[in-house]
Amino acid sequence: MSAGAPIRTFDAAAVAAQFPILQREIDGRRVVYLDSGATAQKPASVIEALDDSYRLHNANIHRGVYTLAQEATERFEGARERIARFIGARPSQTIFTKNVTEAINLVAYSWGRRNVGAGDTIVLTPMEHHANIVPWQQLAREVGARLAYVELAEDGRLDLDALDTLLKLEPKLVAVAHVSNVLGTRNPVEEIVRRAHAAGALVLVDGAQAVPHMAVDVEAIGADFYGFTGHKVYGPTGVGVLYGRRELLEAMEPFLTGGDMIGQVDFHESTWKELPWKFEAGTSPYIEATGLGAAVEWLDALGLDAVHAHEQELTRYALQALAEVPRLTIYGPAAEHRGAIVSFALDGVHPHDVAEILGREQICVRAGHHCAQPLMRRLGVPATTRASFAAHTTPAEIDVLVEGLARVRRIFEL
Repeated sequence: MSAGAPIRTFDAAAVAAQFPILQREIDGRRVVYLDSGATAQKPASVIEALDDSYRLHNANIHRGVYTLAQEATERFEGARERIARFIGARPSQTIFTKNVTEAINLVAYSWGRRNVGAGDTIVLTPMEHHANIVPWQQLAREVGARLAYVELAEDGRLDLDALDTLLKLEPKLVAVAHVSNVLGTRNPVEEIVRRAHAAGALVLVDGAQAVPHMAVDVEAIGADFYGFTGHKVYGPTGVGVLYGRRELLEAMEPFLTGGDMIGQVDFHESTWKELPWKFEAGTSPYIEATGLGAAVEWLDALGLDAVHAHEQELTRYALQALAEVPRLTIYGPAAEHRGAIVSFALDGVHPHDVAEILGREQICVRAGHHCAQPLMRRLGVPATTRASFAAHTTPAEIDVLVEGLARVRRIFEL
């Protein structure tokens, strides 16, 4: 099968064949990559797009009139158009950032410092990544606002009645993960947006763990801001995306200033370019953007509905298999409310030890607090081990994970 070719009947093993790194053997063992929640591996078509850009089309964008510069600009803006279609947005509302962390900081600075003041409330959830907590803490500290957190139900889902109670405080913003990077909880963002808007609040959605795994239509969701990170969507590092409602973006001041985002500069004042370039100061990650464009094109070829169905079935299989492991606790909701993530803890064994022993067999999982320390405190644990899945993950790899956990138990005589 050629790299990037459509797969009519979903076949995860055939998908895996498109990833050069997944063909590696280390110490005689094939890599079993179960850490896509941290970063996704790259299919050959994405690697080839990056290589092609560097080899044949590399020049700074938006400036040169020679052929190479025109080609680079066309590839960059063409990638923006593909990515905008992929998330149901318009190119003018699709802003390239370094990652979703920068996207959230952009909103916190450019929108937050003009619209949030002393005594105002910002609503968060305990399952947020630090990237969707710390910028709001900084904003609240600077302007005298306060943070309020929606309670979690026992199964790791949000308590929407608790949300309604907080919405009575008339918050300025609700910031929520589409999918938790620890619990895997798939939050009902459309319903959250509806309730928040009815209370007069805006909504920012962190889509880092959602966009690689399911069809996302930002306009259908109704979010005021939606961000995601390229390297988790099978694209390169160094590029992310922020979507925002046009009227909000137009009213916001730039987050970063300098070259390429200006309309005109005089000795004492400047004007800005129109959207989206107003928020893209300096030389943009134009090579990385073309790689992300290739990644979403590759995902489109697979079919996101097929990817989502495969990962849902795989997650259900993983939950059932891991539930059979003695003394193992799984965190988060049932499969029907969960993305492609399973976090767990083995009684009596530190999660880092679990991950280290699995790593000896080239089973790649993540251990730690997953940049979600408030959630760890809520769960009453210092850390968890996390397995996260992708389009290329197979049930056989889940079996290898379970076998690896059996070895951990033997080593610790559990």
